[in-house]
Amino acid sequence: MAGKIAETVMPHPLDSRKYPLLSNISSPKDLRKLPPEQLPQVCADIREFLINSLSSNPGHFASSMGAVELTVALHYVFDTPYDRIVWDVGHQAYGHKLLTGRAPLFYSNRTLGGISGFPNPQESEYDTFTAGHASNAISAALGMSVAASLKHDEPRRNVVAVIGDASISGGLAFEALNNAANQRNNLLIILNDNDMSIDHNVGALNSYLGHITTSKSYNTLRYNTYNALKKLHLITESRKGQILRFNNSLKSLLSKEQNIFEGLNIRYFGPFDGHDLPRLIRVLHDIKDMEGPRILHLRTIKGKGYEPAEKDPAHWHAPGKFDPATGDIIKETPGKPPKYQDVFADSLVAMAEKDSRIVGITAAMSSGTSLIKMQKRYPERTFDVGISEGHAVTFAGGLAKDGMLPYVAIYSSFLQRSYDHIIHDVAIQQLPVTFCIDRAGIVGEDGVTHHGVYDMSYLRNIPGFTIASPRDERYLRHLMLTTQSDERKGPFAIRYPRGRGVYPDPATEAPHPLPIGKGEKLADGEDVALLSIGPIAGEAAEAIKLAKEQGIAVGHYDMIFLKPIDENILSEVAQSGRPIVTVEDGTTTGGLGSTVLEWLSSHGYSNRVVRVGIPDRFVHQGTVAQLYALCGMDAEGILKAIQEAADKLSK
Repeated sequence: MAGKIAETVMPHPLDSRKYPLLSNISSPKDLRKLPPEQLPQVCADIREFLINSLSSNPGHFASSMGAVELTVALHYVFDTPYDRIVWDVGHQAYGHKLLTGRAPLFYSNRTLGGISGFPNPQESEYDTFTAGHASNAISAALGMSVAASLKHDEPRRNVVAVIGDASISGGLAFEALNNAANQRNNLLIILNDNDMSIDHNVGALNSYLGHITTSKSYNTLRYNTYNALKKLHLITESRKGQILRFNNSLKSLLSKEQNIFEGLNIRYFGPFDGHDLPRLIRVLHDIKDMEGPRILHLRTIKGKGYEPAEKDPAHWHAPGKFDPATGDIIKETPGKPPKYQDVFADSLVAMAEKDSRIVGITAAMSSGTSLIKMQKRYPERTFDVGISEGHAVTFAGGLAKDGMLPYVAIYSSFLQRSYDHIIHDVAIQQLPVTFCIDRAGIVGEDGVTHHGVYDMSYLRNIPGFTIASPRDERYLRHLMLTTQSDERKGPFAIRYPRGRGVYPDPATEAPHPLPIGKGEKLADGEDVALLSIGPIAGEAAEAIKLAKEQGIAVGHYDMIFLKPIDENILSEVAQSGRPIVTVEDGTTTGGLGSTVLEWLSSHGYSNRVVRVGIPDRFVHQGTVAQLYALCGMDAEGILKAIQEAADKLSK
């Protein structure tokens, strides 16, 4: 069932001795042929397969382990792909991939040319909607449900949104719930509640979900009464809303507890044990054909079926390689350079020790951004606001307005969600909010939904913004201090990549503020001028060495700042008449290359410019090195750009 994305991947058939049932399932139709008593063995096969596969080819582990019974039940009860299942985020969808024809291809998960680590409609008809960022499932599924109604699909097309307890706290999910309550539809929302996101869930909604006490006997009585009254024609669609509101009010009065979902006039069922497969199938059968929106609340255990993951689900969200027999995670070789995220966090803690106005903010990524270091040292000045990037930015604006110095640490691809807030709530007022943009550029195996390649382009056109990127972790430390310099005005963005730097101990050089808007000349060369920004300067330096061997002298300039850009460097390069190569780990549309072209044009220069960066297309998964080569951003690709600029391409 794999689509064109993975069409070149050769299938590896499953060992029928290890996976007696899963090896014979090529689609949910095969699953639905099995008697119910064999389904627990299917679940066991899936878990065993995931443990063996992900121990050597890492991916998102604990979420998918916790959703196995739910996945089997959904494909067993619903007629997929005619019926739609919309996964939120997609971390929990590996079992779904295994049951929909991709088990023989799963060895290629998250690899170049292989299957994606997230649901992707280009890959399979069972992947109904792109899933990579949280909280979009209810909106998308509601649209599908309404579309089915408008098209009068026969037989009735069921649509199911599967969303986690962390994702449902996102603003988009609440907007969708509000619309679902007021829009004619038959949407089923499954709340997969494992009391975990990547880090521990935060906020009042999480506490609320943990204390819902809907009784099982009450729900059974309610199902039976509803069906009986409907058969007797005592409940009609026109009267159902009034009865539902009366029922919810009476229930709240008796239980002294208001159910937030029923308060929206959305039928609520649960909570149920999400690992009780027979009951889960029975409940889904009972409610699948009901009219109107409803929520099925399931309690699950993240990492279910693998003891190390159950004990430490946060660490096992994406643990890397591990020994499946012992659960020992294979550690990296010691002595490597630090991760950029750790350099950021260590710098922030050091700055916070000297300035009590500094606060740290993240959106459900305390460990992913390493802001957890600040959280441990200064918990009262560190805020994890949950999956709510827009709120994080406006919250930072409020803090800045009244004298604090907020540092907002968010992944580049997630920061996209807060664009309006950046403009309206920070930039217009020129507030001193610092955006520490993690995972900027190509991120690798997480693929198209997670590459942070647009931040330079979407921030550059906002007035008053300072945008910078360090070429290594030492310069990240310098830029962190630069945000506190007297020269700094308004919002400031520092973008840095996923992964490690180049220096085993960047702290050997004391950090110092940099002059804002000033780059550095790294090498002289009279034939070509190469302008780079960010850590991709390392690939550029290698290309320059290769060009020198071919007799091409390349001058190398690290721009450091995209905005304000160093006009002295641009003037020097433009006046020399040299052709120019721009190199950036971001889209060439609107980034460094565009900035240079615009400046040259506005100042009357006509130097030849060759841009190197992310082309105007979406880039799928692979290692960073593979994707750099694919986009012509590795040393060999940059060398070709140098040759093209110098008009010395090999024939």
